[in-house]
Amino acid sequence: MPSEKSAAIVIRVIDWSESSNVVTLFTRDFGKITALAKGGRRPKGPFESALDLLAGCRIVFLHKSTEALDLLTEAKLMRRFRGAEQGLAPLYAGYYLAELLRELTEEGDPHPELFDASEEIIQVLSSTKAPVARLVLQFEIIALRLLGHLPRLTHCVETGVPVTASGTVAFGILSGGVLSPEVAQQRSRVTRVRNSSLKIIEQFAQDVNAWKTITLDSQSLGELRNLFNQYIQHLLGKKPRMHDHLRLLSQQ
Repeated sequence: MPSEKSAAIVIRVIDWSESSNVVTLFTRDFGKITALAKGGRRPKGPFESALDLLAGCRIVFLHKSTEALDLLTEAKLMRRFRGAEQGLAPLYAGYYLAELLRELTEEGDPHPELFDASEEIIQVLSSTKAPVARLVLQFEIIALRLLGHLPRLTHCVETGVPVTASGTVAFGILSGGVLSPEVAQQRSRVTRVRNSSLKIIEQFAQDVNAWKTITLDSQSLGELRNLFNQYIQHLLGKKPRMHDHLRLLSQQ
């Protein structure tokens, strides 16, 4: 059984036995994997502190062809997540990023562009005075685009006709995008969104570094936070555990 190597981000760690962990890793080359880390709980074990949540590491693992867990044989720490040193908002934002990577991705489905974006955002969250609210929004939108879940923003998601109303437009949470007035009247879970907020989503979707230049007023941030909270909850079929903590982002 040949060994595989990749850069990885730790997105979950579960105690397996007195000495071992089961870890979920989002890797650059193999996507999400779940592996047994024998000796991972030992203070001076083979992985040292490389398996802390959101740590960046270089791993070597044995891929099992069956449904059995992969076997992690090496993990070299390359970067720690230091969000806790910057405050609760960066810490919770990092935990939310890990949760979305776990819930939105599939085992063995690589997305190197998403890995690179995640790695950069984690590093910025570890730095001083990170723009946490914009970083979270950037991650959500880029992840949705790369994974094929980005809402349709300019044409009715059901009829394909352009939606050109001024002011606000109807957005169907269940439909996955904007709706024409006629369709919106017949659908449930419809919310109103300002055109200016939809344009912000487009900008973030087109440029992974949009968070560096785009500023958000409190109204736009609140509207977008509410929209994505609802939409992501619908996609997952459940409320993300970290959603209640995202209220801290309104203070950013």
